[in-house]
This record gives sequence, C-alpha cells and structure tokens, in this order.
Amino acid sequence: MECTRLPHDHGQQIEKELDQVPSSEMFQTVAEIFKQLGDGSRVRIFWLLCHCEECVINISSMVEMSSPAVSHHLKQLKAGNLITSRREGKEVYYKAADTQQAKLLHQVIEAMMEIACPGK
Repeated sequence: MECTRLPHDHGQQIEKELDQVPSSEMFQTVAEIFKQLGDGSRVRIFWLLCHCEECVINISSMVEMSSPAVSHHLKQLKAGNLITSRREGKEVYYKAADTQQAKLLHQVIEAMMEIACPGK
C-alpha cells in the first residue's frame, strides 16, 4: 500500500505509521462502550455487578434508586454487552459479562477511582 502523504512535513515521519491506524468504525465501537459509562449511576451499577449477581430489587436497594431507574440503566448496560442476565422463575439476575471488555472496564474503573479519589 502506498504511504499516506501529509500536507505539512514536521519531520516526524509518521506517514509510515498511518497505515496501522485502526478504522473509524473500530473507534466508534470503543466510543459506544465508553458512552455506556457516561453516567455515574451506571458505572456504580456496573461495578457492583462485577462483584455479584443480583436482581433489580436488590440492586435498587444497593444504589438507593428506584427499580424503574435501575432497570433503565441495566437495559443500557445490557445493550452495550457489558452485563448479562438469567431468569430463574419470575426473578431475573444480572451480572457483569464474562468478556475481556467487561473485565478491562472493571479494572479501569477501579484504577481511576484510586487515582481520582485517593482519600476514599
């Protein structure tokens, strides 16, 4: 493939590297995942579900939110493939997805809390 030529030469010789830049679609996928965590309540719910499997009622109690509000956040997290659910009788239980993405996001959340909130 021919090397991309930039309009201004700043001596960095980055043109060779440009062929290795991921596609716009890949960046959009990552942005969609981060968008799921654009709400503090959703981050909190996701973090909790990384540590336990729970039903909506218990999650609502844990985060002191209404069940409909928690259900809304769960729907968003599930659409982003960050959590999974299973039905047992009439009860639905939620937990973090067992994926590399979910595990990495959990690690990032914990690391960011250590950095941003050192005096927890």
